[in-house]
Amino acid sequence: MLQPNQHEHARSKDPVKYGELVILGYNGSLPGGDRGRKRSRFALYRRAKANGVKPSAVHVLSNPHDSKVRFIQHIAAAVHCGIVRVRDLCLQAVNSRGQHSISFTLSRSQTVVVEYCHDNDTDMFQIGRSTESPIDFVVTDTPGGSKESEDSSSAPSTISRFACRIVCDRNPPFTARIYAAGFDSSKNIFLGEKATKWKNPDGHMDGLTTNGVLVMHPLGFPEEPKQGAWREISVCGDVYALRETRSGPIRGPLAVGESSALQDGSLVDLCGATLLWRTADGLLKSPSLRHLDTLRLELNAGRPQCPVGLSTLAFPSLPRSHSLEERQPWAYLACGHVHGRHDWGRRPERHREESVCAGSHGECPLCRTVGPYVPLWLGCEPGLYVDAGAPTHAFVPCGHVCSEKTGRYWAETPLPHGTHAFRPTCPFCSAPLAHTHTHTRLIFQGPVD
Repeated sequence: MLQPNQHEHARSKDPVKYGELVILGYNGSLPGGDRGRKRSRFALYRRAKANGVKPSAVHVLSNPHDSKVRFIQHIAAAVHCGIVRVRDLCLQAVNSRGQHSISFTLSRSQTVVVEYCHDNDTDMFQIGRSTESPIDFVVTDTPGGSKESEDSSSAPSTISRFACRIVCDRNPPFTARIYAAGFDSSKNIFLGEKATKWKNPDGHMDGLTTNGVLVMHPLGFPEEPKQGAWREISVCGDVYALRETRSGPIRGPLAVGESSALQDGSLVDLCGATLLWRTADGLLKSPSLRHLDTLRLELNAGRPQCPVGLSTLAFPSLPRSHSLEERQPWAYLACGHVHGRHDWGRRPERHREESVCAGSHGECPLCRTVGPYVPLWLGCEPGLYVDAGAPTHAFVPCGHVCSEKTGRYWAETPLPHGTHAFRPTCPFCSAPLAHTHTHTRLIFQGPVD
């Protein structure tokens, strides 16, 4: 057994946790399971050795005979059959020195290359669709919570291969900052001629990615959370108001006084997936998976009954919460009355299995209210909760169950959708919520004995 001083020494050896990123829409795990760098949540820990970078030298290359690239021009000419592009030469010149760089192509004859040098005080984590080694957290497009979205996997992804990077201070208070775009396998970020880019008054270059990296910092999260304004983050980490459309050519106005520093509850949208940032301190205050399971057991201990079949209902254990079970609670979401699975008031012979399993509309036997009739699913991703309250409310129309405060917060949080629209969605499955009746209070029937 460890002695007290050994316990203290063991704790000091624990890695420093900066926070976690949770992808909205997966309710605790990817459909095929979390594997390696592709998972529904990703924890950021202080690295054994700092890998952060910071800007250093700036080079303006205006012709292929620049002294920095002259020594590789012959190789490039051979590869390109005599046609040498300034961009290619810039990248080779910088990469030949093993340094990170950001290349801003202003025209076919001029490129600005900003070199980055090692930073001993920061750790860098990269996020994107690519599975190449520079990406720490592989993120793919999130289904929209409907049957139609399952076929969207064949559509081109709108998430960048190297979407963004988060840079964390290695020393307290371990501030995490987000930047658009990530360095590729050649340690380069390349903004081509058509990319939105500019020179700031202080002289440094900056730009935006094609579909943008949007961020929303809430106020008072999670105690009294209120939504902040959605902003766009530049490649160099400045904050701007949104463009007219997601990929518009003109940047929005600079959001003076606003920061790219992530805070507990910040949302990051990559145009295809939305991530929630939870700080290490925030996670300590949020409910654990064990607590959520305790709430489930307490709910089941009340022996809720189906008023039609008079059977006892029970929520399945959280690891099995993705498949329907015989005693699964169902609810009429227009009124909130909880039932078991039944076909009262419907035509059982017509598309019975398809309509019942996927959920359908029907008339509640208790109050005759007509509305969605769906199975209920417990929200089992702890990071999405803003409190540890009992599971009393369900989102409409998907039927995911959570606390009242959590349901109200997400129902009032519009998430980016498409090129310029915003809509509230269920954080557990990404299904768009109903326009007027986003969540409902559940009414359970107790046992009759």
